[in-house]
Amino acid sequence: MHKEAAIREPLILGHKTYHQITEDICGPIEDKAPRMWYVLFSIALIIGLYGVGCIMYLLGTGIGVWGMNKTINWAWDITNFVWWVGIGHAGTLISAVLLLFRQRWRMAINRAAEAMTIFAVFMAGIFPLIHMGRLWVGYFVMPIPNHFGSLWVNFNSPLLWDVFAISTYLSVGFVFWYIGLIPDFATLRDRAKKPVSKRMYSILSFGWSGRAKQWNRFELVSLVLAGLATPLVFSVHSIVSFDFATSVIPGWHTTIFPPYFVAGAVFSGFAMVQTIMLILRKAMKLEAYLHTKHIEYMNIVIMVTGSIVGTAYITELFVSWYSGVEYEGYAFFNRATGPYWWAYAAMMTCNVVSPQLMWFKKLRRSMLFTFIISIVVNIGMWFERFVIIVTSLHRDYLPSSWSMQYPTHIDIGVYIGTIGLFFTFYLLFARFFPVMPIAELKTILKTSGESYKNAPDTHHGHDEQH
Repeated sequence: MHKEAAIREPLILGHKTYHQITEDICGPIEDKAPRMWYVLFSIALIIGLYGVGCIMYLLGTGIGVWGMNKTINWAWDITNFVWWVGIGHAGTLISAVLLLFRQRWRMAINRAAEAMTIFAVFMAGIFPLIHMGRLWVGYFVMPIPNHFGSLWVNFNSPLLWDVFAISTYLSVGFVFWYIGLIPDFATLRDRAKKPVSKRMYSILSFGWSGRAKQWNRFELVSLVLAGLATPLVFSVHSIVSFDFATSVIPGWHTTIFPPYFVAGAVFSGFAMVQTIMLILRKAMKLEAYLHTKHIEYMNIVIMVTGSIVGTAYITELFVSWYSGVEYEGYAFFNRATGPYWWAYAAMMTCNVVSPQLMWFKKLRRSMLFTFIISIVVNIGMWFERFVIIVTSLHRDYLPSSWSMQYPTHIDIGVYIGTIGLFFTFYLLFARFFPVMPIAELKTILKTSGESYKNAPDTHHGHDEQH
């Protein structure tokens, strides 16, 4: 049997058997939910409902309730939109790109990351809809022949490309996530004691029986979908960056935006995966499946993408000076030293300085440190979008029309509300769906499980006793 080099740490700790893996992952779903789950769910739901209330008020009153003015016509809403799309990025990267590269460590995190992608894209989708102000004409963004004669959408507008990018992303992400869940739903169906849950899981599992042919198709479809989803990692956030880069506003029209937005998206996405997975790992007692090795790999990705983002910031500063365009130069000078200097400083500290701490092995293998940094990174990435959007707009060519942007309580309420809704969805997912792919974890047990990895070769000859 193929044996890996002993130099790598095992990915599954403890002397697990196939049956124990099933037990460990199905257990939390089949038992009664712990008190903590109800507490967290209630908090998330209340915050989410508050956000929905703010959106209702916004739609009833009009977009004037946002802290906009004549100078700054885009602020929190688009910042939040780009932030959420970015968070959704790690899911596709982890499931698709790492699947194509045959990375075994993705098994512990891919399911949770894919679910995160779907919910994050939901949250992102809320913002363009409420941007419209008139939700009931939302279908105008679709290129469908309509009752106005030949009125078509403006294919030149990057905001329309957003619609296509996000909807493609959501559908591919959803299919990827769901197909991976089918064998696990079948496991839950076969284990279910209560008739209602048995019925539900048997509907969800599409009559999966686990025959060799089905596994064969499963592998093929996963591979094809991964191939389709990989370009999405790059295209979606590039298109989001075109919202800015195709304009002529100093500070926005730079060709570096697409690659730098993609790196930033992967950066914030991985940070969010860590925030969530470190909580789930404790709550669901999954320490054997997600441990320092996985965290270290993810921290390396964060370190690399953080460095790319840092390079992009410095490149932008350099080009603004080197180009000799005084407006461009002023936009960046004003970012760093103007009234919004604190936002720029927060962005630089959180996104450029903090990931560099990952060079220290002790830090990148520390759970607590990782958890703190993962939250810091996402705060930094929010500030990055805020800095790009607001500081480029708030001072233009006429000093008489310079202004500041102050968020209203509706701005803040909608943003906090989407975070609440996101966690509401996520907690429901963690409660009723297997958080880790049972079938895929079993595939790496014999190559990367602790008892198999460190055992002498004789052990591999014997089949399992269970």
